[in-house]
Amino acid sequence: MDAVRRAVTRDDLDGVACAAFGNGRRLTGVSRLRGGSKKGVYRLVLDDDSTAVAYIWDESENYWPTAETDTDRRADPFSPASGLDLFEAAHRRLRQLDIRTPQLLLADRSGSRYPADVAVVEDVPGDNLESLLRQDPSRAAPAMARLAEALSAMRQHLAPRFGKVALIDGGGSSEGASCEQVVLDRALDDLTEAVARDPRLSASHDRLRSVVGELAARVRTRSRYGLVHGELGPDHVLVDRNGQPVLIDIEGLMFFDVEWEHAFLRLRFGEHYVGLSSGDLDEHRMTFYTLAMHLSLVAGPLRLLDGDFPDRDFMRGIAEHNLREALTFLPAP
Repeated sequence: MDAVRRAVTRDDLDGVACAAFGNGRRLTGVSRLRGGSKKGVYRLVLDDDSTAVAYIWDESENYWPTAETDTDRRADPFSPASGLDLFEAAHRRLRQLDIRTPQLLLADRSGSRYPADVAVVEDVPGDNLESLLRQDPSRAAPAMARLAEALSAMRQHLAPRFGKVALIDGGGSSEGASCEQVVLDRALDDLTEAVARDPRLSASHDRLRSVVGELAARVRTRSRYGLVHGELGPDHVLVDRNGQPVLIDIEGLMFFDVEWEHAFLRLRFGEHYVGLSSGDLDEHRMTFYTLAMHLSLVAGPLRLLDGDFPDRDFMRGIAEHNLREALTFLPAP
């Protein structure tokens, strides 16, 4: 059964604002921000015209199916990245590396101020990197250079185990023998799911499955893993007044093969990826992970459309584009 979508009002978040800012400032307005398929994202306006952003992790804010248990969510690197615990662990790790992410003003899991886990963070004014790259690439250049530096720092921050930061920090281990095995299992599941939802893939199922297996077989296992955001498109990078990139939607932060990050970066940044690329990436991994990413971006959006996600044309467009891209991996007849 679909979750009941509730309208969050100023009265709902009065207690949260009071905890974050004290009794001397009053919440005057709340507006939902675009995006946020796993959590609610709301701008808070105070009586001195200052603003902040509230994140709400509640079933009524999550448009994705939620059949996973908490254990699954922690042990599977690709389980839905949602929750205050994941956010706090990722936030701490990025701050340790001096990588900019919105300042955390309040983390509240008590349920006494709002009936769900809530965080309040600084509101970073200005455009995101996607808008800047589209409207004024020259203004985006300093942020792109700093983002490349941040990616380099994350890449060099290594761990002997892969998995979400919260899991690794707690001494846990992820399911799966290796990153490439996890990606292979996921890619085959995504292919099966995509075929079930889009019959156009049925005729290509066996050939795609064969190509996925062939590409995976070329990858050699590693024993050290870099830090990756996991979904770092230009829409997940804000740019502050100083031209500094600010990473958001960080709950999926994990230790993994950095090629997984770069496969996504190359897809999302397109022609601008050249400023973020690294010359010593494993091309076998890049090729395999790129196909796996395309399959994920077919199955995932189609799954989301099973529910009541509002921006349906946008999600259909993502699925359609990545379906075409996945089919390019098939050898010519």
